[in-house]
This record gives sequence, structure tokens and C-alpha cells, in this order.
Amino acid sequence: MAYRSLLSVVLLIMLVSPNTRQLVGGLNPPLYIGVAIAYVATSVVLMGSLSANWHQNHRYLFLVFLVDIAAITLLADASGGMVSGLPILLVITVAASAVMITNRTLATLVAALSVLAILLDTARLVVVHKLAINALFPAGLLGLLLFGVSLMVQAIANRLGRAEELARTRASDLYNLQRLNEQIVQHMQTGILLVSSEGRVRVMNKAATGLLAPERPLTVEQGRQLAEYSEELAYQYEHWRDSGLHRAQPFSVQEGAPPVIANFRELQPGSQGEALVFVEDYTPVTQYAQALKLTSLGRLTASIAHEIRNPLGAISHAAQLLQESPDLQAPDRRLAEIIQEHSARVNQIVESVMQISRREPPKPEYLLLAEWLAKFVGDYLDTLNRPADITVDCSYRDLLVEFDPENLRRVLGNLLDNALRHSKLATGHERARIEVALDFQSSQCLIDVIDYGAGVPPQDQNKLFEPFYTTVESGSGMGLYLCQELCEINNASLRYAPTNKGESCFRLALNKRAL
Repeated sequence: MAYRSLLSVVLLIMLVSPNTRQLVGGLNPPLYIGVAIAYVATSVVLMGSLSANWHQNHRYLFLVFLVDIAAITLLADASGGMVSGLPILLVITVAASAVMITNRTLATLVAALSVLAILLDTARLVVVHKLAINALFPAGLLGLLLFGVSLMVQAIANRLGRAEELARTRASDLYNLQRLNEQIVQHMQTGILLVSSEGRVRVMNKAATGLLAPERPLTVEQGRQLAEYSEELAYQYEHWRDSGLHRAQPFSVQEGAPPVIANFRELQPGSQGEALVFVEDYTPVTQYAQALKLTSLGRLTASIAHEIRNPLGAISHAAQLLQESPDLQAPDRRLAEIIQEHSARVNQIVESVMQISRREPPKPEYLLLAEWLAKFVGDYLDTLNRPADITVDCSYRDLLVEFDPENLRRVLGNLLDNALRHSKLATGHERARIEVALDFQSSQCLIDVIDYGAGVPPQDQNKLFEPFYTTVESGSGMGLYLCQELCEINNASLRYAPTNKGESCFRLALNKRAL
């Protein structure tokens, strides 16, 4: 369109300028002036409609090229025909039509009309004796050139069109692939961070934010130092950067957070620039190791259960018979009672270990927690068959949790047994309370079992969930251990978390997969 407007203006100026006036309009100046002005006017109209979609309509394009052919032919006729050199401008018109009109028939028709127009105009000028008969030869050659240009440009334009379409398709595919990769990276369970050589985080996905900074939004985490998330992670990264060696060691970002493990890879091998940090939740690994340990424990207990129970039953039975003897002295009777008590304790330990070894996969159900807890506490108090004070504080009436109800019953029952026992030792009354809260930062449901006992000394808190560890002479030391195992197979966790008032509290946390 710019070429057409410039050409119409130049052709008009050539007649007005004294230096070029003798080159154009020599045969018929009025005709030349009229056609040149009309040609400029059509260019102005078309320039004013650039925003329209007329250039995508083949009919309008064909009409525009017909106007160009007519204008150039009339201007050439007023200037002396072939000798003026103006008909050569039809080559550009034909080439432009071959590029812009994708319909090859219409593009060829434009070339044919151009050839016909130039031949008819030359023949007319020969008839009126303005040109010699030999002027038809260059007109014919120009016609052949116009056809050749049209066919050649159509072939080139067709090939370029296919190449452009292919490039557009490839660009779209690459964009879609890039978006897909971004979605895959963002929704991976493995946390990925792009870290500079100075330890500055440039990009991180959602999983990395959830593992390293769950309390902050993803958009805030760009550009921070690695040490702001974890000093241990920054230390491991620097050690790997300096030595090129890395031995993955699990660590926790903050107290109470699940353990994570990090691995490092250079973004481009052999370079000292950016690196990728892969952060993964180490909990499944520990759970798998725990499962292997429990499997081994199950095999061991299954093989020695009868070996322990048979002599244990004989000892207990012999002590019972001994107690029935009328000649038994009081000191000896006390010794028989001790044998009976400790035989029962050993039997309880064997039963607890056998429960673990016979543990079946959980059968989780959706539980309306407030309603379920109220029913559970009522059943527990009925089974207890003695006065006890247990309160339940759950303001989330519509809260649903996913847990095996039998496993949850055993866990809370064991925790309440401990709570009532220690409350009675400290206060003389069996009291406990259950509080339910939601942690929106970690998307966890928290069930706290709180007692009024003396609490657990700090030096003993790490041993609470170890098997066979107990602070009560009659205990087996397997209760809390079994509770923790039942929580883990239900995608939950159990830990000791004293309240702000110093009260003993065992916290059952149902994580995201359990909500």
C-alpha cells in the first residue's frame, strides 16, 4: 500500500516538475493529469481503510489490482506507450498480486489482464500511427515477462507460505511445550530451585515452596538467598559447589517440619554458573524403612511367640498353683504374686509386638470428626467403668477427616489411658481433654490429647516413642510406639507438644493427604 501511494504521487509530480515533464504525458497531457489525480485519490482512500480487513478479501484485492492495471495502462498511453517505459511498472503489480492473492487462478488472471491491456494499448497506438509496428515485439516480450513473473512468484509465495505456516505451527508447538513443561515442573512433587553461583534463588516451583517456606506465597520467594530457607541446605550447596561431591543427608527446615533431602546438578555440565537444587520429602523413605523394620520384627515375633508363650504359660500356671497351696508362707506368697505380675507384663509385651506384626493395611473412611469424637468418648467412658472427666473441644462441626476408624480408636484410646493415668498420679483425679484445631499454613488438622500430669522431662522426650521405653512399672513401653506406627500408615504424625501452660500434650496431625 505504501508503494502504491508513493507511485501515484511520483507519477503526478513527474508531470509537474520541469525536469521530468517531457518524459510523461507527451501524447495526451489532460488524460495523464486526470488519471494521475484519480490514482492518487484511490490511494488516499485505501490508506484511510488500512484498519479494515479488505486486504484479506480476494475480490477487493482483485479490484485494486484492476485499478492499478487500468491506471498504469492509461498513463502509459498518454505518455507514448512502450517507449515511455511506464508499462514495466505492471511487473511489480503482477508480482504483488501473486503474493497477496492466494487464489492462483485470480493471480494468473491479473497477469493475463495486464498482458492484454498492454498489447491492446500498443495495438491502438500503432493503428493511430503513434507507434511503429515493431512496437508490438517489446510489448509481447513484456507480456511473456509478466506471465513468467506471475508464475514464478506464485510458486515462491506458495513455498514461503508453507514455510511460514510450518514456522507458525512449530512456534505454537514450542510455546505449548514450554507451557506444558512449566506446568509439569510446577506440579511435581519434587521441589526444584534454580540457584545462582552466589547461592541466590532465581526460580522455584510450588513443591519447593511447600517444603522450604510453606507460610509464604510463591511470588515472594524469588531472589532470596538459599540460607534464608535453611542454613543446612545452604551449607550442603556450598560444600557441593566447592568440592564437587555431595552425600545426601536429610535435614529439617524448621522444628516439627518433615525431613527433606537435597541433591544438586549443574545447569550446564562443566560450567560454574547456575545449578538446579532438587528437594524431596524424606518421609516416604523413612516410612519405607520403617515398614521393612516392622516386617523383620513381624517375622521375628512370629517365630519366637510360641517359644516365649509356652514357658511363660508354664511359669504363670506354676505360680498360680503355688499360690493355692495352704502351706505357703506369706513371704513366699508375695514372691508368687511377683511372678504372676511380671508374667502378665511379659505377656502384654508379646501381645503388643504381635499386634504390630499382624498389622493390616488401613481402611480409611471419611469421618465427621466432631460427631465421631463425641461418640468415641462416650463409648470409652462406658468401657472404663469408673469416674473420669474427659472434655472435647471441637468447634468445626462440618470437619471431615480421612482415617481408619479402628486405628484412630486405638490411638486415642491409648493416649487417653496415659493421660488419665498421669493426671491421677499428679492430681488424684482422672482428667483429660481433647482439643481440635486447624493449621491453615500447613493444611493440617490437629487433634491434641492433653492431661494434667507432671509432664515429660526434656531429656526423656526423644525416647517417648521408642519401643519398650516406659516410665510406669506396669507398662509395656509399646503403647506410644504402636500409636505412632498406626498414625504413619494413615498418613498422619504423632508427637509430644507441650502447651504454652506447660501441660503435657500429644498432638495427632493429619496432613494434606488425610484431609
